[in-house]
Amino acid sequence: MAEPARKKQNITISLSPEMIKKAKVLAAQRSTSISGLLAEQIESLVAGEEVYLRSQRAALASLEKGFHLGGMITASRDELHER
Repeated sequence: MAEPARKKQNITISLSPEMIKKAKVLAAQRSTSISGLLAEQIESLVAGEEVYLRSQRAALASLEKGFHLGGMITASRDELHER
């Protein structure tokens, strides 16, 4: 099933003439536009952040739940603290 068309919105950025020249070359090498390069990079950054946040929540939930690493304490508290 195809994804529904998403409305796109333009943004404006300022870059030095030298950076624009280099970006045009890079975009041409990748058969895209500067806008396409930027969109791809921003989408990648956002997706990476979402994955990180999901992983962080899962890790924190695991820590909250705790881990049973096996083994058992067989001595009483008094035996452990004998002096």
